[in-house]
Amino acid sequence: MAKGDNQKLKMLYLSRIFMEETDDRNGLTMQQIIAKLKLCGVNADRKTLYLDFEELRHFGLDIISEQIGRNTYYYIGSREFELPELKLLVDSVQSAKFITEKKSNELIRKLETLVSHSQAKHLQRQVIVTGRIKAMNESIYYNVDKLHEAIGADRQIRFRYFQWNTKKEMELRRDGQWYYTSPWKLMWDDENYYLVAYDKEHKDILHYRVDKMLQITMLDDRREGQAKFKAFNLPKYTKSLFGMYGGELTRVTIEAENSMVGVMIDRFGKEIPIVKADKDHFRTSVDVSVSSQFFGWIFALGSKVKLVGPEQVVKHMKSEAKALLRLYP
Repeated sequence: MAKGDNQKLKMLYLSRIFMEETDDRNGLTMQQIIAKLKLCGVNADRKTLYLDFEELRHFGLDIISEQIGRNTYYYIGSREFELPELKLLVDSVQSAKFITEKKSNELIRKLETLVSHSQAKHLQRQVIVTGRIKAMNESIYYNVDKLHEAIGADRQIRFRYFQWNTKKEMELRRDGQWYYTSPWKLMWDDENYYLVAYDKEHKDILHYRVDKMLQITMLDDRREGQAKFKAFNLPKYTKSLFGMYGGELTRVTIEAENSMVGVMIDRFGKEIPIVKADKDHFRTSVDVSVSSQFFGWIFALGSKVKLVGPEQVVKHMKSEAKALLRLYP
């Protein structure tokens, strides 16, 4: 048999055919494989292909043969990523507000290359990106990489921070002055990426929305705040915040109907204390950053949940309630 023009690439083409065109529901017969190789400029026969399959198995490809009727079908069994795993990744990419719509589509297309063409259609049917509220700052994809680089190099950074104005334009905070900080952690909360960093000026831990950071530059200075972060509990910090809005960290006591215990555990974790108040109610004490967002969360739970302490926080909540009532006379 005459050799094809691309005979030296035979194993590469064969591997691609298996990866792109077969899966546990879609196999190829030997004749179909020979025909597809021929389209790639490679001539092959059954005898050599059996040896090639063994070489690919030895290399790590899970090539399965299955007899169906009179035909034997060959396909890839297990892969580095199985279809259910990729569906989870696709869901994460599509639902992440911090990734722009354009970048979401690019990432999902790349994830589709990890399965066969047939399986990729299942991912495509799952993807609903258009119309979602997504980040408008395209640079976030690279911001995350820069921040990881600075954290890994133990270096401080500087950046500019913006907010949106009523004209839907980026408006730099602090009149465009640089923010100087020591990056320590990246966290994902409420569908947004946040940088948790030590601020030398405030001598405290602060957080910033990564999609609102511009012109991130890694500095030569080593990070500060190591002692502060040694005692820092990120999960506890996250639970204390509401919508990532800061506020004074305070231990509050909440009384609620017994039916609301699941709501409290979902929000603050299973380790919170649950103390019986009466046969229909319980009390719990949790650390929260007291803010309007926290009060809004309490309001949203209605009459089944009541903030009962400490007194200064209850007074603050009453004033928030009165201010809301004045808006709706």
